[in-house]
Amino acid sequence: MDEINKQITSQEPISASQCVECGKCGCGDCNTRCNLDSYNWLADVPGGKNDFDIVEVHFKNTRRGYYRNSAHLDLKQGDVVAVEANPGHDIGTVALTGNLVKLQMKRTRLRPDAEILRVFRKAKPADLERFEHAKAKEIDTMIRSRQIAKDLGLEMKIGDVEYQGDGNKAIFYYIADGRVDFRQLIKVLAEVFKIRVEMKQIGARQEAGRIGGIGPCGRPLCCASWMSTFVSVATSAARYQEVSLNPQKLAGQCAKLKCCINFEVDTYVEASRSLPKREVPLETKDKIYYHFKTDILKGEMSYSTENGVPVDLVTISPERVHEVMALNKQGIKPERLQDSDLDGATKLSAYGDLVGQDSISRFDNAKKKKKKKNRPKPPQSAKPEREEASDTPNSADGNAKNNPQRDHDRNRDRDRRRFNNVEAANSHKPSNYDSRRRQGKRGFNRNETNRHH
Repeated sequence: MDEINKQITSQEPISASQCVECGKCGCGDCNTRCNLDSYNWLADVPGGKNDFDIVEVHFKNTRRGYYRNSAHLDLKQGDVVAVEANPGHDIGTVALTGNLVKLQMKRTRLRPDAEILRVFRKAKPADLERFEHAKAKEIDTMIRSRQIAKDLGLEMKIGDVEYQGDGNKAIFYYIADGRVDFRQLIKVLAEVFKIRVEMKQIGARQEAGRIGGIGPCGRPLCCASWMSTFVSVATSAARYQEVSLNPQKLAGQCAKLKCCINFEVDTYVEASRSLPKREVPLETKDKIYYHFKTDILKGEMSYSTENGVPVDLVTISPERVHEVMALNKQGIKPERLQDSDLDGATKLSAYGDLVGQDSISRFDNAKKKKKKKNRPKPPQSAKPEREEASDTPNSADGNAKNNPQRDHDRNRDRDRRRFNNVEAANSHKPSNYDSRRRQGKRGFNRNETNRHH
């Protein structure tokens, strides 16, 4: 324990690469987002490490700055340094060193006449302690500043507060749809918190990157992991990629168009240059085909006989489309839209489900057929014995269709069965005498009974 106290109280500079909590970023602040994924690929090149005396320093919320290493300190990526601020000093983390910083400054379009501040020293324990004390007040300051802005009736949302390393200044990040007159707000905040106030407006993408989250691809948000600069995204990029223009699918968690729409648009634009024009219909001897859809990366174009409706879809290659267009310009209409070499031949697909393994119902239990119960059949009346065939001049045997004797016997047996069924039904019905006697009808006399009988 004594050794740990000696290390803490020592005045030697502390490198952020000694951070144990994060293990890899070396930022010294594991509760905030680290954006130190820049790789110095010129470090192993002779003269590519120490020839340039300007270093790139990252702060909270993707804020970065370029500072001159006038003291010629041995700085490397991940070191926590104290840099010059206006006024006082600030605490940041070195992100890039060497000649790669020169290229980074050119990419960010830094003005040549811009003022470049200095790097004072590597952060000491006293600097870090003061910085941690200032950061501990950020959440309370943000909550209270939100209430102050609400009392002043300003249509804005204060999303975050960043204190300077020495605690004398704070940057208030806010989100607003339009212009906000926050002059009165700055006066109130400076009077309440006794600090210098700087207001900085951020967009919805910066706000989403500060909060973080998981995107629809299942990976962490790009703005929360590696993106530090944001480029405007237009719906034309989605049209080039044949993406459905559904706002719910194109929008990210920031309610803006997804940044990843721009990642592959150059590949689609390059691949679509060799495709034929989609507005030109293709004419054959019997039909006219209109463009329906295109698979750019696969190199296939589908045509339909109805404009905008998938009717009789035919998928062909762009080379075949160019060939048909050339024939139509010459006034020639081919017999069919497909290539003539494919007539009478079946095109085999590269993959076929031969054993039914891709069926979504292959794991479902087969429905068992219900067994029919063996119910006793009702007794049937005895069929009359088959009579011998009579020799008639119309038929040679008794099974002939034109047999009047057999038809006469069948009709007679049918009438006899009907008569027996009627007699059996009447034998179970009560007589008129019994029914009247049970019901107790008045006016019953024997003469009426004799008349019925």
